[in-house]
Amino acid sequence: MSSIIFSILSIYVFIVMGYMAKRSFKDQIDDKTITLINVYFLQVFLTFWGLLIRPIDISLLYAPSIYFGIILIVLVISAFGAKFLFESKKEYSIATVVAIIGNTGNLGIPINIAIFGEESIPYTTVVNLVNVFVVYTIGVYYYSRGTYDVKTSLTNIIKLPILWAAIIAILLSVYEVKMHSSIMNMLMMGAYASMTMQLFLFGIYLYGTKIKEISKKLLLWVMALKFIILPLTAFVVLVNLDLEPMINGIVFIELMMPLAVANVNIASLYDCKPRLVTALVFVSSFLFLGIIFVAVEILNYL
Repeated sequence: MSSIIFSILSIYVFIVMGYMAKRSFKDQIDDKTITLINVYFLQVFLTFWGLLIRPIDISLLYAPSIYFGIILIVLVISAFGAKFLFESKKEYSIATVVAIIGNTGNLGIPINIAIFGEESIPYTTVVNLVNVFVVYTIGVYYYSRGTYDVKTSLTNIIKLPILWAAIIAILLSVYEVKMHSSIMNMLMMGAYASMTMQLFLFGIYLYGTKIKEISKKLLLWVMALKFIILPLTAFVVLVNLDLEPMINGIVFIELMMPLAVANVNIASLYDCKPRLVTALVFVSSFLFLGIIFVAVEILNYL
């Protein structure tokens, strides 16, 4: 259990740094500029490095396929339910999509290693790949719909370089194109810079965010989706599948991850109440500190 706690707390260092930086320099730090640099440039490095560091094995696709299927089921539930609960376009967009975008990467991967060992890395890597596609397709569409029409929102998906970087990286991996070690080192530098900046940006948005100003209805809806409906759906699906317990466990734990900081990036990019999204991410991260231990106990029944 101590390794899980340290895995969680270690990434919070950069969040605190971002918060302190914004508190100290205020308007001298431009939130939107940092978002643009991260989304349009540094995350391209992260995508390439994450997909090329290990070859993609078709046999590993069971876990991400199940993960994606559960995500789609909950997306339908959230889109239908949110339509009756939220009149504001931006709140409807947030209520629909925020709960399905979890922190499967810089939190999900180390926690799965702590629980299942390094054997989990190939599975968590490919699950995280699916989550990247969810973020930059479904996530971009809904956050964009808070401000733009359907056509513009679909165009915004195509305009993001991360999606194209992922497609190119997958093709290179499938055709087993070997990258020179110096290129991989360069990609790794950009990848770690992206992960650090993403956490730093979260801390920046936390400054000035007031949890008590969140709509209670939105807060309860999102947290219920994230920590009740999503895990319950996952449990029902997983117990009826004849897969290895480790694969079931990895999928379940990845779905239990708190809301991803990527939500803040995309909400900021399309002006969809990024501070409100930041507050939701913060609350989910706080609740997760206790919920993760319940999730570990549930693994015994999968």
